[in-house]
Amino acid sequence: MTDGVDGTKEGRNSMTEHTPLFVIENLRAGIEGKEILRGVNLVIERGEIHALMGPNGSGKSTLAYVIAGHPNYEVYEGRILYKGENVLELPPDERARMGMFLAFQYPTAIPGVTMANFLRLAVNSVRKARLGEDKALSPREFRRLLREKLEMLRMDESFASRYLNEGFSGGEKKRAEILQMAMLEPEFAVLDETDSGLDIDALRTVSEGVNRLFNPNMALLVITHYQRILNYIRPHYVHVMLDGKIAVSGGPELAEELEEKGYDWVKEQFAEAAS
Repeated sequence: MTDGVDGTKEGRNSMTEHTPLFVIENLRAGIEGKEILRGVNLVIERGEIHALMGPNGSGKSTLAYVIAGHPNYEVYEGRILYKGENVLELPPDERARMGMFLAFQYPTAIPGVTMANFLRLAVNSVRKARLGEDKALSPREFRRLLREKLEMLRMDESFASRYLNEGFSGGEKKRAEILQMAMLEPEFAVLDETDSGLDIDALRTVSEGVNRLFNPNMALLVITHYQRILNYIRPHYVHVMLDGKIAVSGGPELAEELEEKGYDWVKEQFAEAAS
């Protein structure tokens, strides 16, 4: 399957009776006056896993930060629609309470704050926003839920008592991000280069955790340089970003072609289309 260079499938934007879970429309954004995203379009439905690939400097992580609402990035044009609502004016915490989630490429360490305490505050904030003030979990209910998620992800319970990301290995930091995802139960999640810095065993472990969490009611955007994580988290669609735009889209076979041939052929095709 080959899609248009704007990252959408033919006919999806013309649907009138259905609102896609997540839509990016002509997004232009940058930082410190420098435009990085130059007209990104993307549609992601529930039950879909999309992979976003591309060389360094193509704009992938910038897109992740703009989706999450990072305050250092400025949006010049376009919309990001989540459940039909433009979220660009919303702060990051409000987007999270709506069911959006970003797993960071470089998670921050917070000394003195345990994983359990951090997660309890985050989970109850999200639950109260979605379900009402009276839906916060009691300490006992939270501990039960945390144990269930740790068991699902095959993580030791001692993990919850450690300070958030302090002294964590690369693999442990990424597993901590997936644990947060498990506890918050987002409907739309972005994994920003979750494979970065992981050896093959850690990559497999993290990917298995993601696969256990994914369900037909959510959608996932996996941002990566390399095809290897896509051997474990199988995408329905693959997009290649070049120079701040989605240059080409296709099925899972596109990632395999990129692994074999690199990005040069995409750059040539993209240049020809732009001329």
